[in-house]
Amino acid sequence: MIEQELKIVVFRLKDEEYGVNVLNVLSIERVSPITRVPKTPAFVKGVMNLRGAVTPVIDLRSRFGMKEKTADDDTRIIIVNTEGMDVGLIVDAANDVLDLSLSDIEPTPEVAGGINARYLDGVAKIDGRLFILLRLDKVLDKNEIIELQGAAYEV
Repeated sequence: MIEQELKIVVFRLKDEEYGVNVLNVLSIERVSPITRVPKTPAFVKGVMNLRGAVTPVIDLRSRFGMKEKTADDDTRIIIVNTEGMDVGLIVDAANDVLDLSLSDIEPTPEVAGGINARYLDGVAKIDGRLFILLRLDKVLDKNEIIELQGAAYEV
C-alpha cells in the first residue's frame, strides 16, 4: 500500500509552526508597501501590487486574535489562492517545505495554539515538532473574500 503524502509550506506565528498545502501557495514574498483600504476588517492590512495584480493582504496574527508584531527581516507574505482568489498572508517567518504522511495528521483539538479549531485542518507531529495545518477556506470565508475582491477593485 502506498502511503499518501501532503507537501506543506511551514511558517511561524509567535512560537508555533503552521503549515499550508503547497498546492495553495503561489509565492513567498518579502514585505512590500501595503495600501490600507477603508471599511475592511482590522485583520485586513490592505492591498499590495504584486507583479501588476492588486492583491489583498491579511495579518494572520490579527486574524487569530494574537498581538500584532512589527515587520522585521524574517517577516514574509505568503501568497495563497483560496476560493479562486489570490490573498497575501503576513506571517512571522516562512521556514521550509515539508512532506507529511497523511497518517501523521491528527484531528484538530478544539483550540490549538490559541486558535479556534474551525480555522484548522489538523495537527501533525514530526521529529518532536508540532505543525498546525490551516484550512484556508475557513481563514477567509466566502463573504469575506467577496468583500476583499470589492476592496481590491476600489483601490
